[in-house]
Amino acid sequence: MLSERRLEVLRAIVQDYVGTEEPVGSKALTERHKLGVSPATVRNDMAVLEDEGYIAQPHTSAGRIPTDKGYRLFVDRLAGVKPLSTPERRAIHSFLDSAVDLDDVVARTVRLLAQLTRQVAVVQYPSLTRSTVRHVELLSLAPARLMLVLITDTGRVEQRVVDLPAPFGETPLADLRARLNSQVVGRRFADVPQLVQDLPESFEDVEDRGTVSTVLATLLETLVEQREERLMIGGTANLTRFGHDFPLTIRPVLEALEEQVVLLKLLGEAKESGMTVRIGHENVHEGLTSTSVVSVGYGSGGEAVAKLGVVGPTRMDYPGTMGAVRAVARYVGQILAES
Repeated sequence: MLSERRLEVLRAIVQDYVGTEEPVGSKALTERHKLGVSPATVRNDMAVLEDEGYIAQPHTSAGRIPTDKGYRLFVDRLAGVKPLSTPERRAIHSFLDSAVDLDDVVARTVRLLAQLTRQVAVVQYPSLTRSTVRHVELLSLAPARLMLVLITDTGRVEQRVVDLPAPFGETPLADLRARLNSQVVGRRFADVPQLVQDLPESFEDVEDRGTVSTVLATLLETLVEQREERLMIGGTANLTRFGHDFPLTIRPVLEALEEQVVLLKLLGEAKESGMTVRIGHENVHEGLTSTSVVSVGYGSGGEAVAKLGVVGPTRMDYPGTMGAVRAVARYVGQILAES
């Protein structure tokens, strides 16, 4: 275990390196921070930190920089989450409050996160499998064709055109709409198949039963589709500001960010709603071992339905980034709850 003083030295090194982009020496540390000890003592502490693998010496400098291990200890033990200022919170609220639908909420969230953190922002669409049904609308398009509209509690809207086996009048359509909503509104998607399995048999007309079965088949297909694997990314150009933070080239990072499966794995399972920080080589994808990922779940009613986060270099303002990601997730959750 490191002593409290050496933890303070590590914190100072991380803060200075993130702020100045320059390797940090003992003289600079004692000048910038009230460590209460001599430069010689700080040099000794830095030697111990280096031996323990928390800091390293770049070939071209006498100063030291944090390693992945050093950043990890900083995040776990030393970094408080930096709260946003009142103007920042007000700006988030007004910007997200203006969104007109779920797609707009996600697009605005990506832009906002990228601007606040000056990193790459990634936002996953709310998962269908963790949503509940708010309403099912059935709209007649032609005597034997209708539009099925599924609206979720997170504001997602899924539309399907259904070709029916026979013409279906407005009266039985209204009857089906009412019976269907009475069964499924407010219920989890996973429960819907069991709730509607007997619905066709409740219609007296045999021809109507076939139509109802067709509509239900389309509804159930919509529920099980893996469309929650959608996400939006923004702010990739921000990485160009950190060219020297990537050892060889930025290309592997950009290529990894183009792979949706990689990004979904980076964000992690939505059910893990707490803050997650993966640093450097903790990211298993080879192209992202020079980056850090800060992610958190968001949702309505205190339950996460998806994840959002940022990707940037390991030399990151962790307290500020964690604060921004957490604040934006909270506001997005409030908007979903109110939508």
